[in-house]
Amino acid sequence: MRIPIAGTSFILVVVAMCLTSLVAAVPDRVSVVVSEQDRRVDITIDGKPFTSYIWPTTLKKPVLYPLRTAKGTIVTRGYPLEPHPGERVDHPHHAGLWFNYENVNGLDFWNNSDAIKAENAPKMGTILQRAIVSAKSGAQAGELDVDTDWVTFEKKVLLNEHTHFVFRGGSDFRSVDRITTLRALDEKVSFPDEKDGTLGLRVIRALEIPSDKPEVYTDASGRATTVAKLDNTGVNGTYLTSEGKKGDAAWGTRGRWCNLSGMVGDEPVTITILDHPENPGFPTYWHARGYGLFAANPLGQKVFSNGKEELNFSLAPHASATFRYRILISSTILTPEATEAAYKEFVAAYH
Repeated sequence: MRIPIAGTSFILVVVAMCLTSLVAAVPDRVSVVVSEQDRRVDITIDGKPFTSYIWPTTLKKPVLYPLRTAKGTIVTRGYPLEPHPGERVDHPHHAGLWFNYENVNGLDFWNNSDAIKAENAPKMGTILQRAIVSAKSGAQAGELDVDTDWVTFEKKVLLNEHTHFVFRGGSDFRSVDRITTLRALDEKVSFPDEKDGTLGLRVIRALEIPSDKPEVYTDASGRATTVAKLDNTGVNGTYLTSEGKKGDAAWGTRGRWCNLSGMVGDEPVTITILDHPENPGFPTYWHARGYGLFAANPLGQKVFSNGKEELNFSLAPHASATFRYRILISSTILTPEATEAAYKEFVAAYH
């Protein structure tokens, strides 16, 4: 008996169905889960927490907090959200990873927090969460799009912000792309050159540069305690820029990337901020402090150059500008060559 052979079209349909099933079976390694009632979006990679986009009522801007390595080690300071023993309690506006600026039409968005004096509140600006536009999990990356407003003390909107986040990770790295577009409304918005801006990150004690100055730290009960001389046990962070500036010498210098490396316990860690050639003020100045503030500020040129350069960035009514950054967290002490390769990859992704 002759057995009929299926036609070509039938075979193609069967193959297509099998391929579709295989694709559908690929799990979303990067999970992005929205919980608006809890004012947060949680990002996990391979089932392990990476970071969360949060907008608690106690902060004056949304932030990513905390940030972790691929091994789960937290690299951002806990204070003021979750104070830990032995960490500094300065600058309560330094929480997680954020984006803002010290002078926007004369208002300070950077230094605003619940710790300011009541009489200074009208001088401050706040970034308000408006909408989760999109949240997508994926096999290779997770994505989050959000809308926020930069508002005055009187709740007048100066800027609309749209930010696109991309989250990735592997066995030895985690990364965040933050692509932020600021759009002016009906009036010009000015960003005069100032020291404090724009993409900021505050790290744990281990990644600070060792210091012997008197400081204020939290004790085991979370209370602020003045310490005459710091215990530098396990404190070993150091900066390195694309231009070869190291340690404290990185501050106030330009570079297309900057590494902050050190041992966190027995884990080697490097946090890298990658600038983009199409960003305003490229290459950025590094507002990178030994006490754990790691920031890229392309808009503060007069301050960092001792008056030799000046930007005074501004947006005309209805004009917009986009800032593109990648924050790479590696479970290794990243070499300049490896960092340069990561930089080129980032630039190519948004060219």
